[in-house]
Amino acid sequence: MAATTCYNFKKTTVVPSAKDFVDIILSKTQRKTPTVVHKHYQIGRIRQFYMRKVKFTQQNCHDRLSQILNDFPKLDEVHPFYADLMNILYDKNHYKLALGQLNTAMHLIDNVAKDYVRLLKYGDSLYRCKQLKKAALGRMCTILKRQNQSLQYLEQVRQHLARLPTIDPNTRTILICGFPNVGKSSFINKITRADVEVQPYAFTTKSLFVGHMDYKYLRWQVVDTPGILDHSLEQRNAIEMQAIAALAHLRAAVLYIMDISGQCGHSIEEQIGLFRSLQPLFSKKPILIALNKIDIIGVTDLSDDVKTQLQSLTTEGIDLLPMSTVTEEGLFDVKKEACERLLAQRIEVKLKSRRVNDIINRVHVATPVQRDDKDRPVFIPDSVKEKKAIDDSISKKKLMRDYEEELGDDYILDLKREYDLKNEDEKYDIVPEIYEGKNIADFIDPEIMEKLESLEREEELREAAGIYDDEIDEDDDEYTEIKKKADLIRSKKKLLALKNREKKSRNKPTMPRRKIQATRSRLDKFQNMDEMESMDTSTEANAVSRKRQSLSKEIMQRKRKASRSVTRSQSRPRDESAFANPSQKARARILTKKSQKKIRFGALKGESDRAIPDLKPKHLYSGKRKQGKTSRR
Repeated sequence: MAATTCYNFKKTTVVPSAKDFVDIILSKTQRKTPTVVHKHYQIGRIRQFYMRKVKFTQQNCHDRLSQILNDFPKLDEVHPFYADLMNILYDKNHYKLALGQLNTAMHLIDNVAKDYVRLLKYGDSLYRCKQLKKAALGRMCTILKRQNQSLQYLEQVRQHLARLPTIDPNTRTILICGFPNVGKSSFINKITRADVEVQPYAFTTKSLFVGHMDYKYLRWQVVDTPGILDHSLEQRNAIEMQAIAALAHLRAAVLYIMDISGQCGHSIEEQIGLFRSLQPLFSKKPILIALNKIDIIGVTDLSDDVKTQLQSLTTEGIDLLPMSTVTEEGLFDVKKEACERLLAQRIEVKLKSRRVNDIINRVHVATPVQRDDKDRPVFIPDSVKEKKAIDDSISKKKLMRDYEEELGDDYILDLKREYDLKNEDEKYDIVPEIYEGKNIADFIDPEIMEKLESLEREEELREAAGIYDDEIDEDDDEYTEIKKKADLIRSKKKLLALKNREKKSRNKPTMPRRKIQATRSRLDKFQNMDEMESMDTSTEANAVSRKRQSLSKEIMQRKRKASRSVTRSQSRPRDESAFANPSQKARARILTKKSQKKIRFGALKGESDRAIPDLKPKHLYSGKRKQGKTSRR
């Protein structure tokens, strides 16, 4: 990871275990490379097939391991604060060893792939090439499995790093330190948007917490450190060493909080002693001491010995500011003082740098100089005064806002109030905006009234001229004759349509021959359209009705005779009644079997189906096989 001002450890790649790593690599190799090779292929093609698998596996391992190595921070490149923090939390030697082992494994996998690709170039058969490929992938997987402990350790480090707060070592920072349970977390909760856990016992805060606030339109970060006890550096645990690392490396204003009530379990003498032991870490940093819990005991109520000890701190140029995180008395004064001290110190450091000369040479501050001692009062021309007086005299139009202020809760928004219409009574008429899916406004004709008047005048002239007096009599003889002929034509068309439909349809009803001939003879009588037109409509209709009656009587008589003459023993079976001869019946049976066979073979196959059309699938039975395994991959 490159050295930057701010680190985002949450984007570090997840480190899989050795088993998952191997499964991912081999699965990807199987999915992304060809899987079929045959014995009859040319040997060059077989070699290329297996060399591709070895190279793909090596490249995949190399990319995964290099991504892990690049995502994890390198202790020599990160800020010293993060380097010390990682040394405290994870032990830098163990961390470097794990990364080094992964780097070595990556190079070993590259060398294994290179060696086996060289051997595959001289493979003389499919079996030998396959065994070389298997050996290459096996050795790569063995190397990865040996790194299981390093991979698991790095995954734990990644998860812990992702939970660490994002601290910018170079931004404006206020660092809070002191004994446990003196009110550090309460202070950061009050002045920032952080939500740090607060409890009445010691060592509630076990890691660094960061909150952010704004002061003078600048963004500030406030770092809450775990409590520190007054003993030697070697005896401090990992929780306390986090605070020490922050004090040593962050450029910040140090706010040392003291509990003057003694509720934290440590006297003021012990708290001053801890401040003295940490003072070397405060060098070149603005220091401020906050006397917390003045709501329990005031500064004036302290004993003389305590006042003397506190006075010794003020003689060294360290300010003592009383405050209470419960009542918030003096809380924001402490915040303001710490921010001002840090701003002054940062400006002072920038003024001492070399870059300030380049900036000063570019900046020129102009100071206006008074020209003379003459007094020049403000002058307003008379024309401007007159115009202002006229504007004030003209009454302004009352706005809807003015009506709203006057009426208060009784005000109702009236959108039709300002409609400009010729007739004021039409202002509140209900007009639909959308009618039948169309916008009414698109179809409004501005000259609609004039057009309506012109139409009315035209109708009056037509009525005066007598145009509507001579209407067509519907009972006219000629009209009725045309109507009857049209009805006949329609009936003819319907009969022809039925006849054509009967010819085209395959599912014809089984009818006796005599009945078919009778219907055909009826249809043939209407073939000639010229004769039908010349016929008298009334006589033809009567003739048709008579013929229908006679035909129906004749058919009924024949049926009765047939039923009397034909005995039950002489009746034909129902499946043979539709066929004229035995050959037609045999042909129908053949067609029926064919259609059923087609339906049966095209249907969905299930466990109960007898038909198995693919008796020997080609992809399972093609190719020669001898002894050995059946796998061709």
